[in-house]
Amino acid sequence: MATIRSAGRTVGGKVRRAARNRRVPQVDVGERAQHLFKMLVEHYLAEGGPVASKTLASSTDVAVSPATVRNIMADLEARGLVASPHTSAGKVPTHQGLRFFVDSLISVQPMDARSVGRLRGGLNPDMTPNQLVAAASQLLSQVTHMAGVVTVPRPEQVSLRQVEFLPLSGRRVLAILVVNEREVQNRVIHTDREYDETELHQAANYINREFVGQSLMAVRTGVLDSMQSDKDRLDSLMQTALDVASKTFTDEDADGSDYVVSGESNLVDSLASVDDVRDLFDAFTRKGAIVHLLDRCLETDGIQLFIGEESGYRPLDDYSLITARYEVSGHVAGVLGVIGPTRMAYEKVIPVVDVTARLLGSAIDYDHA
Repeated sequence: MATIRSAGRTVGGKVRRAARNRRVPQVDVGERAQHLFKMLVEHYLAEGGPVASKTLASSTDVAVSPATVRNIMADLEARGLVASPHTSAGKVPTHQGLRFFVDSLISVQPMDARSVGRLRGGLNPDMTPNQLVAAASQLLSQVTHMAGVVTVPRPEQVSLRQVEFLPLSGRRVLAILVVNEREVQNRVIHTDREYDETELHQAANYINREFVGQSLMAVRTGVLDSMQSDKDRLDSLMQTALDVASKTFTDEDADGSDYVVSGESNLVDSLASVDDVRDLFDAFTRKGAIVHLLDRCLETDGIQLFIGEESGYRPLDDYSLITARYEVSGHVAGVLGVIGPTRMAYEKVIPVVDVTARLLGSAIDYDHA
């Protein structure tokens, strides 16, 4: 496992295997074979094509003959770490081989101060949390030239500061929510009956007095639990508050299952067919499966890495996903990551994901929580 260091200090934990409860076989490879395999992977990641034994043997770092290199490559192929494309005698690493490379051989370097500054500069704490999420997604895409994905802060990190209700025509009410100090959300709700301005003002005062500072989920639960259990005996104020609150703080607030993705087009060149393009973009559009995949990453600290089929999600079989959680006020708020070809510069992308997660959490936490 690789310890992540970035910006001159240890900022991450382990690079964690994120396979779906499947056990990847442990690989026992000798020192010389490891050295040759590392050279092969690094050459493949840089050039993208099969690597011939002659290429490895010609390196000044290798003091063995091409025949010896071929024998070692044959052994690595038998172990499932490399494969021979049918069009070439050279070798390429398999997904299992890439996993072995990341777990055992990779050398993750710190990000330089200039790169960290660029990321920090793109995450202005004066932005709203949703704006920061969008900015982080764009930064990940721009820096890595792959797709950046960031989940919106979990609902428990969205705190109510104030609510106001204004009557509209018919049985409609405009609910104005101030959350996390600066963010304003407007919601048009449909109520059971028409309400005048005085009734709505009294209901808003009640909710602001009893539930300010709580998450939207807690407000919904608190209002329903405190009122609905004895609805028949509620006075007019409580009836109004129950009606507007139950429609303002909806089940959607408890879902929190959305994310922002940027740079999907960066992945098109690595796709083999139009059908592959359609499948990938459908996956981003539907969101459900990818959200489920990202939610699994909330359960474990540190950098997590899915390589190819490890995600268990077919449209990503030829991709790698690198993720990290971000925290607000010491609590897990969401997850961000990069989706790109399995042939990516892992040692460069890993610290970008790690540092961006930390900077995003700090930016949201600054005067928002």
